[in-house]
Amino acid sequence: MPSKKVSSEKLKSVKPSGKKDESFFEMVFEVARQIPKGRVTSYGAIAAALGTKMSARMVGWAMNASHLVRPKIPAHRVVNRNGMLSGKMHFDYPEKMQELLEKDGVKVVEDKVVDFEKRFWDPMKEL
Repeated sequence: MPSKKVSSEKLKSVKPSGKKDESFFEMVFEVARQIPKGRVTSYGAIAAALGTKMSARMVGWAMNASHLVRPKIPAHRVVNRNGMLSGKMHFDYPEKMQELLEKDGVKVVEDKVVDFEKRFWDPMKEL
């Protein structure tokens, strides 16, 4: 019985635009790049906008890996569902996330975004 030759290359699909399929992280980065200055969103809101609302933790992993990506990702604008700076330990130093948000005009008190509901940017509605 002849053995079948199996290709070691992974099949890649191509979109109508000619681009290869984007990875989940790339899709997360594209949404995060659109968060306006002075606004914040949550890991879960990004996951829901991508059609995978149970993947908030994966969005967090993407934000953690975003410091290596160019163009830059405004990961400091992504907080938890309560407005807490839950990802601050993944910045160069813990206060950096708050500093970047305050530079954007977002007030933070005790690691929580002040007026979170007012500052919240929902990609499901905005995109």
